[in-house]
Order: sequence, then C-alpha cells, then structure tokens
Amino acid sequence: MMSNTEPIPTQAKPHDEEAIIRESLKRCSAETIEAALQFRLSGNPDLANTIVIGILTRFLEPEQRPKLQGESDHLRLMDDLGVDSLTMVEVIMLVEEILHVSIKNEDLRDLHTIGDVKGYVNAIARGLPPPEKPVRLGIAEIAEIMPHQPPFLFLQDAEIRPAEARGTYKISGQEFFLSGHFKDRPVFPASLQIEALGQLGVLFLLKGKHPDIAVGVPGVVDATKIFLTSCDGVRCTRICRPDDILSLTIHPKRIKHPLAIFEGAITVHGEKASFVEEIALTFDYLPPPAVSEISDPGQAEAPAATPSGPATSEP
Repeated sequence: MMSNTEPIPTQAKPHDEEAIIRESLKRCSAETIEAALQFRLSGNPDLANTIVIGILTRFLEPEQRPKLQGESDHLRLMDDLGVDSLTMVEVIMLVEEILHVSIKNEDLRDLHTIGDVKGYVNAIARGLPPPEKPVRLGIAEIAEIMPHQPPFLFLQDAEIRPAEARGTYKISGQEFFLSGHFKDRPVFPASLQIEALGQLGVLFLLKGKHPDIAVGVPGVVDATKIFLTSCDGVRCTRICRPDDILSLTIHPKRIKHPLAIFEGAITVHGEKASFVEEIALTFDYLPPPAVSEISDPGQAEAPAATPSGPATSEP
C-alpha cells in the first residue's frame, strides 16, 4: 500500500558530517579543521574566531599569510591583505557553511579589518546582534571637527567605535617639514607619528560614545580645550617615508574628566611602525548656554551644539 506522506529526510551521520567539513576545508590548516569539527560537536562560540581566521588565510596569497600571526585585528582586508569584495564573499559563504549562520550582504560593507570580521562573526555565532556600526569620517568632516588644521592635521579618514578609533594618513612627500627631515632623505618624524595618534584621541573625545564621556549639558567636549599632557612607553620600530600609508589605532584605557588616557599604535601595510603604551590628553566641556540665550525653557535640557566651523587651538 502506497503512502502519501513525504519521506522524512535523514540527518547526516557524524562520520558523514566530518567528511563534508574536511572536504569543504581541505585547503585550510589542520587547526582550522579541528576547530570546525569541535564547533559542530559542542557549538562553542569561542572557536569561531579560529575558524574565521583559518578560512580567511586559505584565500590569501602565500606572502600575505604571515601577517595574520600574532596581533592582526588592525589589518585592513583590502589595503593590507589584498582581499577584494568577491574574495570576501567566498570567505563569508564558507564561514556560513561551517558555522551554520546567515550573514547579510549589506553587513559586509562594514567589515574593513580583521577585527571587524572577528567581532561580527563572534557576535553572530553567539546569537547576539552585530556590533554597532562605526562613525566614519572623511577629511572634510575631520577638518570641520578638529582644532588641528592642515598642514598640521595627520588624519585623512577615521572610524570611531565605542572602544576604539582608527584612522589613516598617507605621507605625500610634500609635507613642509620633510625638506629638512632629512636633507635629500625625507623621513616622517617619529614624534609626529605620536602627534597623529594624539589627534586620533582628540577625535575620539569629540565624536566617540565612550561611557566615561559625559552626555547632556555640559556634556559636549570643547574642541579648543583638549591638550596632550604626557606619553609613556613609546617605541618606534619602522622608518616611514613618502607614499607610506599610516594605519592608526587608539583604544581608551581610562577616561575621567578632565583626563583621557589612550593606548595607540601605527602600522604600515601590517608592519609595526610605532606604539605608545599611554598617551594622556586633558579635556573640558563646553559651558551650558546662558539663561538669557534660552527662549524656550525646554531647550535647557538639549545638548549644547558643537562648533559649526573649524576649531582652533589656543596658542
């Protein structure tokens, strides 16, 4: 007698599933395959980053792969590792298959660094919402916000997140100080690398959402009252020359008005250039608006507006 019911699909047996994983990851390292097998058995989200980095490594050119050893979160997928958009789609498709997750195509536009990829996949593997999208700023927006101005502004674009800020600066070779630093041998000064990190810290104070930066009135940081006070644990390990692109990263360590302390680092194409254990900035807030300036009592609760034009530092 024939049955009208649909056949119940059989689940893959453990050894079949293992064979499928090994086939999908056959060009990946043994460590990656083992992490994938363990993930399927335990569902441990702590294995996600190992799997993601292992899959990404499989798609890199051989000369790029050593860059992923050690601290690599700052590496940019395109500029430092040569990962184009199509290659990234291949990576994500394999990650989806192995981790049994679904990643939206529109979210890929916000994955620019190794740290972005790891943070995103780690959240998805844990069933959490994706990390908050960074605030992205181009040179025009940075110049409008910052007290520093060309030719002494060493940020050309930036991304601001709650726990870090990243920026880039390409050494053009036309900087005014290079004609004397040094004669016939232009070298970007190490001291200005630290200055660039300090400027990124200033931008973080002006645009970041760190919980230790007050909000409301008088919770808007005054761009004209941020100054560098000290640096500690500075190391410079690479000579930077014209056409090098400085990739800057800072992380807030402690912020309590009127002091903000950051850790910072600069790399060039994934190679460490400089590092500072602590760079300290003092800051203050804009004063609340005078009572005479408030026509509507309800306006007293609104945050004070940031300066509309380029700010300038005190002498």
